[in-house]
Amino acid sequence: MTCTPSFSGAPSPEYRLSRKMNKDPGKMLKNAVAGAVEFPRTGGQILVDQLLIQGVERATCVPGESYLAVLDALHDAAIDVLICRQEGGAAMMADAYARLSGRPGICFVTRGPGAANASPGIHIAMQDSSPMIVFVGQVERSMREREAFQELDYKAVFGTMAKWAVEIDAAARIPEIVARAFRVATQGRPGPVVISLPEDVLTEMATVKDVPLIEPVEPFPGEAEMGKLQALLAAAERPLVILGGSRWTQEAHDAFLRFAERFDLPVTTSFRRSSLFPADHENYVGDLGVGPSPKLVQRVKEADLVLLVGGRFSEQQSSGYTLLNVPVPKQKLVHVYPDIGELGRVYQPTLAINATPDTFTAALAALATPNRIAWAERRKAARAEYLDWTGKPRALPGAFQLGEAMVWLRERLPPDAIVTNGAGNYATWVHRYFRFHRFGTQLAPTSGSMGFGTPAAVMAKRQCPDRIVVAFAGDGCFLMNGQEFATAVQYDLPIIVVLVDNGMYGTIRMHQELHYPRRISGTMLKNPDFAAYAKAFGGHGERVERTADFAPAFERALASGKPSILHCLVDAEALTPTRTLSEIREAGEKAAAG
Repeated sequence: MTCTPSFSGAPSPEYRLSRKMNKDPGKMLKNAVAGAVEFPRTGGQILVDQLLIQGVERATCVPGESYLAVLDALHDAAIDVLICRQEGGAAMMADAYARLSGRPGICFVTRGPGAANASPGIHIAMQDSSPMIVFVGQVERSMREREAFQELDYKAVFGTMAKWAVEIDAAARIPEIVARAFRVATQGRPGPVVISLPEDVLTEMATVKDVPLIEPVEPFPGEAEMGKLQALLAAAERPLVILGGSRWTQEAHDAFLRFAERFDLPVTTSFRRSSLFPADHENYVGDLGVGPSPKLVQRVKEADLVLLVGGRFSEQQSSGYTLLNVPVPKQKLVHVYPDIGELGRVYQPTLAINATPDTFTAALAALATPNRIAWAERRKAARAEYLDWTGKPRALPGAFQLGEAMVWLRERLPPDAIVTNGAGNYATWVHRYFRFHRFGTQLAPTSGSMGFGTPAAVMAKRQCPDRIVVAFAGDGCFLMNGQEFATAVQYDLPIIVVLVDNGMYGTIRMHQELHYPRRISGTMLKNPDFAAYAKAFGGHGERVERTADFAPAFERALASGKPSILHCLVDAEALTPTRTLSEIREAGEKAAAG
């Protein structure tokens, strides 16, 4: 997916490598890119130079006095820095940038509370395999181990949450550590890196060479492995494809599409990875997320060959590890993954292929098209089941029918519209009834973290200003990071937030009624007027109480040219697309009775 970067007041490409030296900055920039810089610079300036060499165009931050030297170096750098309202939102925006660009998202936060606030975004990037580098301010080196002001041991705090956590102990080591961070974040299974920056390291002067542009290693499948795959396909009667994970590109997406067409394979996508295959294609048969189609679940269990490409197929995607047996699946399993450490970690595959989506899909072109496709009728039946499952929504209690609004949106939005969401029962309507047609148009956390949708939408609109960006959020989900709506207003980013308000933490209430029926505790919410909230920030806001009011309200929001919130009131009974709150409670009471 290609987006045109948007800058607010384009920074000059001429930037200062040293405030203390009277040198031509244009010449110094060329030298820096060539890796030939050898003159004194502050640690902050060295750091920013490395980001420029690595092609960083955009970063997010919440400022802090712990990294003032970096902020000063960024003043003249050609990096678009989005000032955020809370570190969690800043980290989630960086994650969204990684999903859209394929390059590491860059985020700056201050020490202690700032780093702690960023942790939800770091956790999302880890579980969702998003490349991200979070730079965190730290106390001066001479003050460490005294529990100085806002001091944290970042290697201890983020050691199990990030792919790598490290503290830089000298300005001269900044190029080395940053280069390694880009490799760690992008190679194998991508993930977040946390780099601690002691304040005095950033002001320390050092003379050190820069490191050239880093490109991640791409493991290739072997000819023998592809030959085995050809043989497994030839012997199959009921194959099924599951696409997931990260490191996908437009080229990989298109190459796999051509392969699926040649072999007439039924293709599914895993939880919140729906834009890896076009929903309007005859070979697409649905997604394996939360609350999947029972008929699709049965098809996975009945398959004699599962081709799992790019994903780990963890708890949510696998319906609690029930679709494939652990450790040895009943189905023959071909698992394609870029990190060798994940192959065989949970599922013991019939054939393990250590490759990225790019290299694997390129190799698929060499496979011979079969003379006979035994599964053609099964694929057609699975496609018909998908269309039926995502067709007309069930009518639920209340004047506003979220399912009908979703069906209207899937017809109204252009194929390149970007749709984001966080976590909550409201998202099940998005996943079931909205149909993604283009690569990279879905931004949603497989980790199930609330509060992701709004900051992700802000970054998506910044990165792709010419595309419609719609964020879905529940009332509980939105207020996790709703303050980033102010960031959208500040940068004139006209996102549209469809805010689904049922007055409670709906997912928890669902589980509560199922396991402890009628014992409501800790899940009720009293909400503000979210339309007025939007207007207070300088955006557009409307209250939607009836289904018929949704479409005209959406069109007015789009025409306003402002960041917008559509405050949609949903009956508390309309808790899932398939069961009402009362039906869930009755099921819980029946189970409790025996």
